[in-house]
Amino acid sequence: MSKLTLRLMDETFAIHSLPANSEIPEQVFAAKVFFIAKTFEEVSIVLPQHVQLASDDVEKDWRALEVVGPLDFTLTGILSNISAVLAKEKISIFAISTFDTDYILVKNNTVRAATSALQANNYLISAPNL
Repeated sequence: MSKLTLRLMDETFAIHSLPANSEIPEQVFAAKVFFIAKTFEEVSIVLPQHVQLASDDVEKDWRALEVVGPLDFTLTGILSNISAVLAKEKISIFAISTFDTDYILVKNNTVRAATSALQANNYLISAPNL
């Protein structure tokens, strides 16, 4: 597979954890972009950090690299390959997949190292303000 283009999103994100029986707060749906996951144990919400949300726990200062898509479902190893490059550099990720593409979140203080490592491995990076 040829290497892909990743676009660094402008937003800084927060990852929130809420109890499994939580209602989704209205301000989530008003956000420009958000991701929600619900399991038997929790609700996770990822949204721009400027949106205030009462949650059990929160991890702040994440930046998102969007794999420019749409990606075909027959493609394999996309997240695996990207995460291997970043793991080699000891960069933690939080991955999100949607119907059309994948997002790899890295802590804000690792964005430069992450994009440099990916570029060194032939990924194209579109980053407006790096």
